Amino acid sequence: MRQHTTIDIDMELVREAGTALGTTRMTETVHAALADVVRRRRLTDLLGFQPALDLDDLREMRAHRFAERLERYGQDDEPASS
Repeated sequence: MRQHTTIDIDMELVREAGTALGTTRMTETVHAALADVVRRRRLTDLLGFQPALDLDDLREMRAHRFAERLERYGQDDEPASS
């Protein structure tokens, strides 16, 4: 969604941002700057992401594939079949 609006803006800052972003038009510069802010925030949020599982959980979930005896995982005493 786009909306036309009127804002007071520092034109020197727009020119400097345009140079840094490689843009030439004001609208293009503002959009590129906003997109950059959003991208940076998303990357920062990813750095703080803590998955619910860790490598030990993964090893435990995969352990049955390599088990020699099923009873270790709550099964009978029969050897595991391949």
